[in-house]
Amino acid sequence: MLLTIIVLDSVGMGELPDAEKFGDRGAHTINHTLERHPVPLPNLARLGLGHLPTVNTGDAHIPALPTRDLQGAYGRMREVSPGKDTSTGHWEFMGVQLEHPFQVFPDGFPPAVMDRFDAATGRGHLCNRPYSGTDVIRDFGPEHLKTGAPIVYTSADSVFQIAAHEDVVPLETLYEWCRAAREILQGEYAVARVIARPFRGEFPFERANEHRKDFSLTPPPTVLDAVKATGQAVIGIGKIPDIYANQGFTESIHTDDNADGIRKTLARMRQAAQDGTRGLIFTNLVDFDSKFGHRRDPEGYSRTLAEFDRALPELLAAVPQDGVLLILSDHGNDPTWHGSDHTREHGLLLAYRPGLTPVSLGDRETFADVGATVAEALGATWEGPGESFWTPLN
Repeated sequence: MLLTIIVLDSVGMGELPDAEKFGDRGAHTINHTLERHPVPLPNLARLGLGHLPTVNTGDAHIPALPTRDLQGAYGRMREVSPGKDTSTGHWEFMGVQLEHPFQVFPDGFPPAVMDRFDAATGRGHLCNRPYSGTDVIRDFGPEHLKTGAPIVYTSADSVFQIAAHEDVVPLETLYEWCRAAREILQGEYAVARVIARPFRGEFPFERANEHRKDFSLTPPPTVLDAVKATGQAVIGIGKIPDIYANQGFTESIHTDDNADGIRKTLARMRQAAQDGTRGLIFTNLVDFDSKFGHRRDPEGYSRTLAEFDRALPELLAAVPQDGVLLILSDHGNDPTWHGSDHTREHGLLLAYRPGLTPVSLGDRETFADVGATVAEALGATWEGPGESFWTPLN
């Protein structure tokens, strides 16, 4: 049995019931993106996207096809953990529901953190406050080139981000600084992720996203660990292994962008079909979020949705007869919304299996239903949260 999960990072399906607490009442990533820049998504529609509650099936070019014309199972998911970031969503997918949100630092990091970080680098720092990733290298990049001091910034998410020019700070040095920060940012100062953000070129500079690296807190045991314990493969593609601090994986595959992530997922699916690999392939396609959501670029977001939709038939064709493909999203990032942060929204849930009878999976009560389903499908022992939806797929 080969189960493949592809996360469309930040492709939210409309506000959660508690969205107002997060300042996100009215946010709707998929609708607002396609209202602003309509593109047809016929292949996602055939999996049931147009049957989800509140998804616009008019100008958004997502037809609500008759059930007889569908080829997938479809639903939405509620996130019970108190957050709207990558780590919170992905951890909950694999059975970790947080009682308290990850720590955030809207006023920057305190001296107790920065003094230790400066001692670790020997170079001081610049910025140390919430900032857009592209704006911060524009505004602080010239001073960084003169001084060599790393640019430290955060956001509304629980992140400590370190930007440095590749000609000034070698990548391995930047990664060492991130490891030092990860050691510092524990306990009362724990953040979900420390992120290396290298950049290059001339002013106003360009982010070297292919060299980005995330250093996450180590999660409690997850469904990934349970699957790995059965002796099956757990293959992380893109930033997935980083999100779980590389815990629970048998193989990690780096990607440069969405297109590269799709190519490498296809290659691994086809290889698994040839050599009989059993287990899980778990991919994150981050461009929706990092390149277009945070930058509030609905045209780019819409174009990237269309690119994925065009790739979908090839992905479906690579699913083996006894395999399953799940397409998920971990939060929203409405590119028409105010600010530059994620939005608190339902997660997408689409499923495909050759010969599957189309069925609604409904509104799932927690993202952890994904992990429970993975565990049941792959015969792993899991006693954590989540209710499996494997039966209608089997």
